[in-house]
Amino acid sequence: MKIAATTLGETAGDLFAQTLKLGYFLTTVALLAIFVVTLVVQLRSRHYNPFFYWTVILTTSTAGTTVSDFMNRDASGEYLPAGTTSLGWGPQGLGLGYPAGATILVSLLLAVFAVWKLSGLPFALNDIDTFRGEVLFWVAILVSNTLGTSMGDFLSDSSGLGYAGGAALIAGLLAVLLALKYVPSVPNVLLFWVAFVLTRPLGATAGDFLTKPIAKGGLALGTLGSSVVLLVVLVAFMAVTARRQHALQHSFRHALRR
Repeated sequence: MKIAATTLGETAGDLFAQTLKLGYFLTTVALLAIFVVTLVVQLRSRHYNPFFYWTVILTTSTAGTTVSDFMNRDASGEYLPAGTTSLGWGPQGLGLGYPAGATILVSLLLAVFAVWKLSGLPFALNDIDTFRGEVLFWVAILVSNTLGTSMGDFLSDSSGLGYAGGAALIAGLLAVLLALKYVPSVPNVLLFWVAFVLTRPLGATAGDFLTKPIAKGGLALGTLGSSVVLLVVLVAFMAVTARRQHALQHSFRHALRR
């Protein structure tokens, strides 16, 4: 579900910013506003709701795509669609480049974790049950998804691996993390956060592989069609998760009555 959400975040972010030519700046502002709305809904929920939770994951992924693009890219032909000289209203991008952008985002993520550590609140997902803890969790998710986008775009555009090669590299690293899960001395909380960061560049490279032109190594399926298919897949997973959650709650209430 996380890979589907991050891949959809890449294709949907590119759909708004590039295909619809709203630009990185306007799209970033709009998607960050949508993220805040979905986060408020999630924070006000008293119980775990798969639709609320995964909608926030999706909005952090989509917003992270355009935040990363705005930070790292500019109005040069290297980053704009063919025949396009500008995207939307406002600044076309800060042009920091992937190394500088990644350094800033890594520093921000470490700062979030430092504040989190000093707060004394738990890092384990199942133990996050306070307002402050959940806010720190979602800020870390937003920054990690933005960082993951930068990593994925670097692998796709600048590393020489291409879209498929970058996706294969990240998939291999995730397989290593899966193997480390069975090593008792490696904390599962650490594996969770490393995997959470790495699923974002996998989504970025996979999304680019689906949408970019064949001449650039992609499948040229388009941002709109790819986004629709990925949205259907993610919603289907949400429905399965919600049904499973409902069944567990029903079984628990039945056991209490007995």
